[in-house]
Amino acid sequence: MEINASYNSLVAVGDSFTEGMSDRLPDGTYRGWADLLAARLAARTPDFRYANLAVRGKLIGQIVDEQVDTAAAMKADVVTLVGGLNDTLRPKCDMGRVRGLLTEAVEKLAPSCGQLVLMRSPGRNGPVMERFRPRMEELFAHVDELAARHGAVVVDLYGAPVLADQRMWDVDRLHLTDEGHRRVAEAVWQTLGLPAEADWRTPLPLTVPPRWASRRAADARFAREHLGPWIMRRLTGRSSGDGLPAKRPELLPYEPPTA
Repeated sequence: MEINASYNSLVAVGDSFTEGMSDRLPDGTYRGWADLLAARLAARTPDFRYANLAVRGKLIGQIVDEQVDTAAAMKADVVTLVGGLNDTLRPKCDMGRVRGLLTEAVEKLAPSCGQLVLMRSPGRNGPVMERFRPRMEELFAHVDELAARHGAVVVDLYGAPVLADQRMWDVDRLHLTDEGHRRVAEAVWQTLGLPAEADWRTPLPLTVPPRWASRRAADARFAREHLGPWIMRRLTGRSSGDGLPAKRPELLPYEPPTA
């Protein structure tokens, strides 16, 4: 990757991770790593353009149907694609279908942009995640294969212990905190050949673990506010992103949030 490369446009494709949950702004909207990356790219490139097509809850089939063709038509300098992880977290998952759809997305996006960026997504430490880890690693192995085949670059967030630290994750245990998103933005920035501003892999400071009672209270809150609603959506076939539009559906000059 060229050092100090210049990029004039960015299109982000994916689900809640790329939409920016849970990096919440004062007005209640989400920022996230893609917005942070766009802001930094815009600061060094006049008339920089940015679109973010990601919508929370989307499965890889929905990403292909609703976002990929639109992104390909934008002919951006950089396209980021992160998808398939929501599929792996479902009780039943056809990994062959997931791999096939991800291949379709890459085959459409790679020729249409200057640089396609793929990711091995971060995974939070914890017993629930262990159940789904084999599927995740199968997905990431396919990401590596696609990148090698199509000239994409891969940001390996999964291999960074700091992003597995439970303190990097919001109370819903599915989405990164603002600090997590900041580190992801730095990781993508460096992968694009731009000068490092920080070591995004630096571990968090050691702290005294919370007491047993505090952990149980946090578990109860998580089950009540997040796990229960998530299970109900799975049982009823609904998604947290149903009816929601992309926050930046057009490739336009970057403007920072007003909040």
